[in-house]
Amino acid sequence: MARLILFNKPFDVLSQFTDGEGRATLAQHIPVPGVYVCGRLDRDSEGLLLLTDDGALQHRLSHPRHKTPKTYWAQVEGVPTPAALETLRRGVTLNDGPARAHEVTVMDEPAGLWPRTPPIRFRARIPTTWISLSVTEGRNRMIRRMTAAVGLPTLRLIRWSVGDWTLDGLDSGAWREATGRPKA
Repeated sequence: MARLILFNKPFDVLSQFTDGEGRATLAQHIPVPGVYVCGRLDRDSEGLLLLTDDGALQHRLSHPRHKTPKTYWAQVEGVPTPAALETLRRGVTLNDGPARAHEVTVMDEPAGLWPRTPPIRFRARIPTTWISLSVTEGRNRMIRRMTAAVGLPTLRLIRWSVGDWTLDGLDSGAWREATGRPKA
């Protein structure tokens, strides 16, 4: 049976096991040989990263053709207008093509959220807002580029879910093996 590991990737950790520059990697967190990342998270993003030892499962979870939904929580600078949220739903044109969120909602700051080290920059005169965005592809820095395109720079980005798997009960830097048969 395929192994599937759920990992809550901390800020400033690369989504790979090795790095020639001495930066923090998955090797410092996941002592499980023979597993590979399903998709990636940028070094400055946090949240759910899936790893498996099954190449077919890795492909199904990672390839955009399979449209695996991914939900992100973004703390953005400013207060989203209804028009900005609708633009994210309709889609924005990025330098590598159109991108859209299938769902976008304003949300309260997530309960039980771990502190980020270092913390985000704070500006007393500029409010921040948390939004939830669901997408089915994962191009490089796509969520950050989408929110910036509507005037809402992302300050903190957390991937909450991939398919049916979530961060629920998983502290930053912690991992667990998924139970049951992976379905994707």
